[in-house]
Amino acid sequence: MSKKKKFIVYSTNPDFQFNSDEDEATETLSPSEQLLYVSIDRKQRGGKEVTLVEGFVGSDDDLKDLAKLLKSKCGVGGSAKDGEIIVQGNFKDKVHDLLVAEGYKVKKKGGN
Repeated sequence: MSKKKKFIVYSTNPDFQFNSDEDEATETLSPSEQLLYVSIDRKQRGGKEVTLVEGFVGSDDDLKDLAKLLKSKCGVGGSAKDGEIIVQGNFKDKVHDLLVAEGYKVKKKGGN
């Protein structure tokens, strides 16, 4: 059985207050429970390579903290949003080793 979501399109009740059933705060899983994927991406970046870390489950603050750690250890810039960490440059092996050292389960995607 599929669980259908209900969407409120319009209400004539002037005292209507929308209550979401979804949990707003995402709970961060422990590093040993997470499976992260590390890959190199060149698409839509003008030929520049970036190291992409996907699959993070948790709050945006924890994601940004992990991104800050990876960027500082690699000595480069990057960003973190939507459960992805982008580290500028080709640091696939180094990022993999750093994540394993932090206790994450990590898989490499793609060749090389």
